Amino acid sequence: MCVECYVDEDRKTPLLNPLDCLENHTQYICGTCGRCICIEHDPKRGLQRWNFPFKSLEIAKLYLRTADYSMKKPCGIYKIRSENGSLSYKIFANSEDLRLYLKKSKGKMCESLKPVFIVEEYKEYANKQVRKLTSDEIQEYMLER
Repeated sequence: MCVECYVDEDRKTPLLNPLDCLENHTQYICGTCGRCICIEHDPKRGLQRWNFPFKSLEIAKLYLRTADYSMKKPCGIYKIRSENGSLSYKIFANSEDLRLYLKKSKGKMCESLKPVFIVEEYKEYANKQVRKLTSDEIQEYMLER
C-alpha cells in the first residue's frame, strides 16, 4: 500500500471518463507512486470530488488522500445507510461534519458514527504536486493504465 495515497494500484484513478478527467481537471499527483487523483472543485455544487458519495469503501479510499490534503488533517470514510437499505461511503473531515450531513439528509444514517477507515496522522509529502497535467503526461499515464 502506498504510504501517501493509501492504495496499491498506482494507475487506478480516474475511474470515470479518465481521459476527460486527466485533460480537464486539476490532479493531486502522488509524490510516492505517481497516481493522479482528481481534486477538482465543482463550482455548481460547491464540492470537490472527494465530497461525493462512493459505492464502496475501496473506491472511497482512492479519493481519501485528496480530502486529507485539502483539509490538512486525517479525514474519515463513513458508512452511510439510506432508509431503503442502500449503502454508500462518504468522506468527512470530522464527526461534526458527519452529524451536520445526517441532520440535513433525512433518511440517511451512520450506525457507528465512527469512520470505517482513517489514517492515524496527516503528513505532508515533499514530492506531491497539485496541477493540471500536460498532454505528454496524460498520454504516458493512459498508456500505463
